[in-house]
Amino acid sequence: MNVWEARWLRAFHLLYYACLALGLVLSSGEGAGPGLPTLGIVALMAGWHGFFVARRPRLLGRPNPMAFHLAVLCALYIVLVMRDRSFDVVVFGLMPQPYLMLASPWSYVGAVATVLSTFAARGHLDEPGALWRLVGSSGLVVVIGLFVDYVSRQSAQNRTIGVLEERARLAREIHDTLAQGLSGIVTQLEAAEQAMPDPDAVRKRIALAKELARDNLREARRSVDALRPGPLAGAGPEAALAEVAARWSRTSGVAAAVSVEGTPRPLPGEVQTTLLRAAQEGLSNAARHARAGRVAITLTYMDDEVTLDVFDDGVGFDPDAPGAGYGLAAMRERAGGVGGTLTVESAPGEGTALCLRIPSN
Repeated sequence: MNVWEARWLRAFHLLYYACLALGLVLSSGEGAGPGLPTLGIVALMAGWHGFFVARRPRLLGRPNPMAFHLAVLCALYIVLVMRDRSFDVVVFGLMPQPYLMLASPWSYVGAVATVLSTFAARGHLDEPGALWRLVGSSGLVVVIGLFVDYVSRQSAQNRTIGVLEERARLAREIHDTLAQGLSGIVTQLEAAEQAMPDPDAVRKRIALAKELARDNLREARRSVDALRPGPLAGAGPEAALAEVAARWSRTSGVAAAVSVEGTPRPLPGEVQTTLLRAAQEGLSNAARHARAGRVAITLTYMDDEVTLDVFDDGVGFDPDAPGAGYGLAAMRERAGGVGGTLTVESAPGEGTALCLRIPSN
């Protein structure tokens, strides 16, 4: 049971007791007030509901014993109203109980039984037209129950969709932080292994790997705290791109230039994150696969959109080939989440151009 469900249960339990209390107030305002037998029935209804229903939420939804407890409450209600019509108001607290205590379809049967108990308590069953009023009232409470059940199912589906979307977002964040950082560490360690005869080169590669590990650890902690890229903290996308490119150049040994065209303007946080992650993905691919000698990153502000281009002069690849990489699929999902598109132009031996376009209005 989640927090919202617990709150709704508490609200309907409070409604039940509020209706009992209101009945006492109305009865006290008429004549001599409720007698001891009436007070005893009210106390029994309050105690029965409190002990067998409100205090045992784990049993809610089970026909056994909740059907029995509902029948007891309805029977006590009939006796109470037959003694004092001031307690008619208790029906407003009693009517939701079948939908709390019983699972569908038994909840509808319980709701109809509750309506029948109200007619019996008021002595309306032998009146002309009572059958039609009973049918109409029963139909109304069933329709209300169906509507509540539909809203509950939609809420559950929305929660499920939200969980799946959050999982996909976390998967992208993990790839864009941990996976890329670990890939860079592996690259440096492999380079250190190849440079074994040269101690200075080995120390340099190991130092770069340690720097990457520290950066990756800090980024992972930031992601856990807020899932917002560390370079964007207190900086705009231009400075964040420059920081990421400079750090990548130090570890890869490949020059990465960042340029900005147009007039910079404030961008939503998710758009900034998407731009930065696209640049990181382009740099990561250039380091792992392209064997590039130069990388150029261009951020362009236009009237109705902002674009990010990442170009490398490496060996290129076939973007449509199976297994082209989770990173591209993840970036397309991320771009779609902010209304943008990601295109990749590449071919074996011709470098790679990644272009992210995001509407800004």
